[in-house]
Amino acid sequence: MRPSGRNLSQMRPISIATGITKHAEGSCLIRCGDTHVLCTATIEDHPPRFLKGTGLGWVTAEYGMLPRATNSRNRREAATGKQSGRTQEIQRLIGRSLRAGIDRSALGERQITIDCDVIQADGGTRCASITGGWVALRLAVNKLLKAGTISSDPIVDHVAAVSCGIYAGQPVLDLDYAEDSEAGTDGNFVLTGAGRLIEVQMSAEGATFSRDEMTQLLDLSEAGMAELVAAQKAAIA
Repeated sequence: MRPSGRNLSQMRPISIATGITKHAEGSCLIRCGDTHVLCTATIEDHPPRFLKGTGLGWVTAEYGMLPRATNSRNRREAATGKQSGRTQEIQRLIGRSLRAGIDRSALGERQITIDCDVIQADGGTRCASITGGWVALRLAVNKLLKAGTISSDPIVDHVAAVSCGIYAGQPVLDLDYAEDSEAGTDGNFVLTGAGRLIEVQMSAEGATFSRDEMTQLLDLSEAGMAELVAAQKAAIA
């Protein structure tokens, strides 16, 4: 039995509300159970220096967690003067994932920055950030298309992510914190709407896993992906 009482293949309730902030070109608040992340997209009319003159655009991301997003207060990273390794790793993952769903030539020489701020954490914050970040990106690109700034849609597919793991000896979908902290194997799966893999992060936290178990987790991630894409489509409809 899962702590939440969910079935092994049951996702947490998902909701994505758009138009959350006034100034960002795209914004949404994604809720995956008790994990809530604010995602905003900012368009800049120039690319990073290393892309100047190439005709290519860029999508990047920044990630942060509010001090009381968790059970105890975390010190703001700005107060320490540097980002943690975990923060850097997560925001690089978000950026890589979202770029996989973009035709950078069609985007042109501009940069879109996705800011993901975790308001409340209960496991799966990086996955929620990727899923919500895509919605914010989609809304920002829609504004470019509507204004005629770009002539063709640079977004080639949906991008979303979900966690899966081995909890109490059984493969489960969409781990919350209670499961994540006790899981023998933990994995994050980033996929396109067409089911193409972008990135898989899997590790044995307390027990090794078999190839068959990995396949079961991949199957679960594909099922979860269908729900995430449906939520993204509903949000931008």
